Amino acid sequence: MNSLIKLEITRALRNRKFLFFSVIYPAGLFLLIAGGADSHTKIDGTGLTLPTYMMVSMASFGALTAVLMGNSERIAKERESGWVRQLRLTTLPGRGYVLAKTASAAVVSLPSIVVVFLVAAAVKDVRLDAWQWCALSGAIWAGSLVFAALGVALGYLASGDAVRPITMIIYFGLSMLGGLWMPTTTFPQWLQDVAKWLPTHAYASLGRAIEQSQTPHTQDIAVLVVSFVVFAGGAAWLYRKDTLKA
Repeated sequence: MNSLIKLEITRALRNRKFLFFSVIYPAGLFLLIAGGADSHTKIDGTGLTLPTYMMVSMASFGALTAVLMGNSERIAKERESGWVRQLRLTTLPGRGYVLAKTASAAVVSLPSIVVVFLVAAAVKDVRLDAWQWCALSGAIWAGSLVFAALGVALGYLASGDAVRPITMIIYFGLSMLGGLWMPTTTFPQWLQDVAKWLPTHAYASLGRAIEQSQTPHTQDIAVLVVSFVVFAGGAAWLYRKDTLKA
């Protein structure tokens, strides 16, 4: 399994288009949204300035891009090319394949988080304590495992032709409704109530709690844990189902 993880990481790092969208694109969006914003005026109901608020949003968005988009399309293509069938002939267990895909995607998501942080600190003068930077990096990186598991599930759910539009709908839907592109406080109340139960909203809320030196809400942690169990369980079930078809 370790060899497969190394192979997956190497393949991802060689894909320039993937690196652009997962590493450069989120930092560019941060500059587009927060570049001209006042670094002192705080967003109502958050106690955070727009650059500080959007830093967590775009770091989360970058990690989401790396693990969700990368996993789903790659797995669907591997199924069609016969690569997954070849792996089944080895001693690698099914859970090993799913774990390798999830772990490698999470490792690749780390640069996207770091680049957004560096841009926010250098361009918008975002300042946090050392423990907050470390806690933010750890929380956003660990939270990306939820969406890495979702990417694996989507890769087994759809064929190579259908996986991209399905993934894009879920990707943009979760990003927008979860408040990664704009504060959810700008939503109608009914939509705010819906957003609170989305894993992307809970994901970003963990980081914002750290920025505010607060304890993360129990509901946010519960949403992420339940989402990971559902997505990982779905990925394992779809993998076994795909094995029976083969």
